[in-house]
Amino acid sequence: MAAEFPRHPFLLSVREVEQALGTDVDKGLTSSRAAELQQKYPPNELDVGGSIAWYTIFIRQLANAMILVLFFAMALSFGVSDYIEGGVLAAVIVLNVSIGFYQEYGAEKKMDALRALSSPSASVLRDGKTVVIPNAEVVPGDIVLLKMGDTVPADLRMFEAMNLTCDESSLTGETIPVEKQTANDICTDTGAPAEDEGEVGIGDRINMAYATTTVQKGRGRGIVTATGMKTEVGKIAEQTGRKRRKEGRSMNWKKYGKSAPIKGGSRRVYDFLGKFLGLTEGTPLQIKLAKLAYLLFFCALLLAVVVFGVNKFVQPLPKEVVIYAISTGIAIIPESLVAVLTISMVVATTAMRKVNVVVRDLSALEALGGVTNICSDKTGTLTQGAMIVKKVFLPPSTILTVSGSTDPADPYKGTVTNQPPPSSSSPDSSSDPEKTRDFDQERSTPPSRQENGRDDPELRLFMLSAALCNLSTVILDEKEGAWKTTGEPTEIALQVFAHRSRGEVLDLCEWIGIGESREKVTEEVKERIMKQMTEFAALGQRVLAVAYRPWEGKYVEGKNDGVNHAAGGEKNDDAARSAVEKDLILLGLAGIYDPPRRETSPSIYECAKAGIKVHMLTGDHPETAKSIAKEVGIVPSNMGILPSGIANTVVMKATDFDKMSEAEIDAMEELPLVIARCAPETKTRMVEALRRRDAFMAMTGDGVNDAPSLSTADVGIAMGSGSDVAKSAAKIVLTDDKFNSIVAAIKEGRRMFENIQKFVLHLLSSNVGEVILLIAGLGFQDDTGFSVFPISPLEILWINMVTSSFPAFGLGRERASVEVMRKPPHDKRRGVFTNQILADMMVYGLLMGTCTLMTFVIVVYGRYGGHLGHDCNRVYSDSCEPVFRARAAVFAELTWLILISAWEFKDIRRSMFRLNPDDTSRFPFFKDVYQNKFLFWAVAIGAVSVFPTVYIPYLNRDVFKHTSISWEWGVVVGMTIVYVVGIEMWKLTKRRLNILDDHKVVQGSWSQGEEGAKKFARSMGLGHLKSWLSSGRTSTFGRSESKSKAQSNEGMTQSTQQGITTQQGTNSMPPV
Repeated sequence: MAAEFPRHPFLLSVREVEQALGTDVDKGLTSSRAAELQQKYPPNELDVGGSIAWYTIFIRQLANAMILVLFFAMALSFGVSDYIEGGVLAAVIVLNVSIGFYQEYGAEKKMDALRALSSPSASVLRDGKTVVIPNAEVVPGDIVLLKMGDTVPADLRMFEAMNLTCDESSLTGETIPVEKQTANDICTDTGAPAEDEGEVGIGDRINMAYATTTVQKGRGRGIVTATGMKTEVGKIAEQTGRKRRKEGRSMNWKKYGKSAPIKGGSRRVYDFLGKFLGLTEGTPLQIKLAKLAYLLFFCALLLAVVVFGVNKFVQPLPKEVVIYAISTGIAIIPESLVAVLTISMVVATTAMRKVNVVVRDLSALEALGGVTNICSDKTGTLTQGAMIVKKVFLPPSTILTVSGSTDPADPYKGTVTNQPPPSSSSPDSSSDPEKTRDFDQERSTPPSRQENGRDDPELRLFMLSAALCNLSTVILDEKEGAWKTTGEPTEIALQVFAHRSRGEVLDLCEWIGIGESREKVTEEVKERIMKQMTEFAALGQRVLAVAYRPWEGKYVEGKNDGVNHAAGGEKNDDAARSAVEKDLILLGLAGIYDPPRRETSPSIYECAKAGIKVHMLTGDHPETAKSIAKEVGIVPSNMGILPSGIANTVVMKATDFDKMSEAEIDAMEELPLVIARCAPETKTRMVEALRRRDAFMAMTGDGVNDAPSLSTADVGIAMGSGSDVAKSAAKIVLTDDKFNSIVAAIKEGRRMFENIQKFVLHLLSSNVGEVILLIAGLGFQDDTGFSVFPISPLEILWINMVTSSFPAFGLGRERASVEVMRKPPHDKRRGVFTNQILADMMVYGLLMGTCTLMTFVIVVYGRYGGHLGHDCNRVYSDSCEPVFRARAAVFAELTWLILISAWEFKDIRRSMFRLNPDDTSRFPFFKDVYQNKFLFWAVAIGAVSVFPTVYIPYLNRDVFKHTSISWEWGVVVGMTIVYVVGIEMWKLTKRRLNILDDHKVVQGSWSQGEEGAKKFARSMGLGHLKSWLSSGRTSTFGRSESKSKAQSNEGMTQSTQQGITTQQGTNSMPPV
């Protein structure tokens, strides 16, 4: 919480802040005063969503649409005194609710454990002593001590800063660390002293340090001015988590007219009922399944009316008629769907955790399969996030190049040459002799190891200056055999280069070079140096200038610190630096490079094959961003293959993009693939622009300022190294920050989506078959005029809950098909219920219903002359022998048909007898079905379980209402064969006529990531290949020929051979 101040603390002097808070900068708060403040202010924590109460989870499970329908059926069963059926339905409800509650409650407990592990601490001054306390106990007025590597625990007004630099990129988006000062002479953009906090942005309040930012170097002390949700990061978190009322729900009649209370009230009631029934809130799949549940409930009521109509609506309705109506309703409801879906999502979540993806919101699982666009950060996601000095310029014209460096922290990896290396060179550092280093001198500068063996004094002085001007360390850990680094990445890069063997600085220099190369800095020399800087930047490198000045004597405050003490001047860091940093000698330029990850290009190419377009939103310089984008394949290396209108906007600066109106953005032929100097607001505008083009986007981010765009995107993806606020706003967290983990998550999401389609088809097609059987069975009437069950209610429940459930679980565990990343994203509006699934459900259901109906007819009418007995729906008698035998045959057959369907639905288009198109063996059926062992044994055990249910006394006649059979097994086997042949014929028809197909993505003349992927494939050794395949990130480079109706990459494929463009095709890019 924030204390009371006359003005914002950054505008006040340290003394004024100290008095306002009643603290002492030398002794800190007393223990008693700190205890009082802890009672006055809430804990110093961000309210980013705590744990959910167990009863909330339980109520959420009960309010599930399918459960509500089952409750209704159970109540009817008990209402007509059918206690066995009612009890079974109650058990089904308990089972579904228990599974859902157990899984969700367990997931919530895991999140609580993660929150507890992330509790940081702070070093504060209490009673004149330094103590370490939990962050939550920090209060306004505390004196906090900061050092390199610390996370700032609260908003601080700095009163001591010794070379203190903080990384505020998570809050402001600015990648360059901010150097802190203590004075309150903050100025506006016009140069005038700031009088109000609105005149100066957060990033320019350099006498403040903000909560959750990190100290890159130096040390300092500050007074806590705000804690918890009153900090700057807390304000963003509050804005992100604030619930906003939907449009049109206001009941303010003064503002919106006299009809506002009626319209607003009715819409609020609609929202409440929709939320309770699951029709307006939840994941897209949950909403679709809720609608399905109520649709099936409506169908069940309609079927009940049909049953009553066949029996001429006699009053009062006989109990037998009501039971038949309930049985028909039960037959159309997939009772196990909720449990199967929940367990499948848990399995998918576990699989994603293995590929470094933590799912915070289950809606992300299904959403991933529909992603059409990925908006990714560059640093650490597409790139390694570890700086390497790639090039060095030494006056007057020497350019050194570092090549073959495979470890940014290892100064002995790679070679320094004074000529640009050929592209194919990859020197093996293992052949170099071992170097001996003095580890006591962490910033010493050993001789540079160059290809030609030169040891230039200019280079030695450049390296010495680079090593001494930063606080990073580079040390070899002999126990682990690995190089360890500390400090800011840019400084680490300079330090590593020093161990190997910009314009503001240039303005401070009087000379460049040393010895014979030394020359006076003139405008012509400046222009030459600036040109060299631009050349380095165009190669994707951040350019730093290294300069030095010979200094005689020692630095003494009051003597040569740049302050006129005689005139009463105060200590001023800027004045002291200005006194020292002048008349410098420029030693050279360092081009620092953040290399792309090796797996980035193949991952981007895999996205292109899957119809997903990748955008890069970065805070880097446009030239740097363009260079990296070309290297990883986001934009073509030859822009000439694109039309001029697209080529001019494929890379844009955020300032240019933000100046455009929504109409101008929508009028663009294509949205930019790269946006440089990107601000948080730019990301949000990009999300909105994509959404207006009906795209379904994933957005990555790690900073606090990314939280709004992460929460706005369809799938927000936070980095594991990012801020807690970003993680709380995202639906997915990457623990390794890698782009290929996003692709692995999308692949897993598509796998889960396909498997959901398979088990939904499996469950609903059997329901359709059961309903057809029961409706047709209305025509089988006994002597009393009542319809006879072709299959009893308990048999239906057994089949739906036991027989169908385990194969459905097995289908949920199916591996991803080889085509899963060659199809376009699924239609988010249709979701699971595509035309193919709906058609298959009706065809297979009709086939199943026909086969079982024919079995009942053959047994009853073919052998027993159509004798249906008396009261055979309730009890067994000798007259019911034909009906009970027919029911047993139908039950056995329906069970086997549903089990065989599970193997058939492993692929909804390919034959069950050749599921793998790449398998060349003659009859791979057994190998294919045994690949999923859970499904195999579920089918095998389920098939065998028919025999005890048919033959065990009491269980067969009194519970299931059937009896033992003999010759009827021949009919069962025959109809099972007919069913399999029917499915195979339908699949063959779909393949031959190419109907109801999710067509593959068509690739044109250039594809994102293709060139880099081929280079990766050529250079990758066997060890890398095994690692790549084992992580599930396969990279197949074949082309598909069928056309796509969805997001295709037509015109985005550039055919390459050995990295050189050989042909040009369509000059268009795919629609965004």
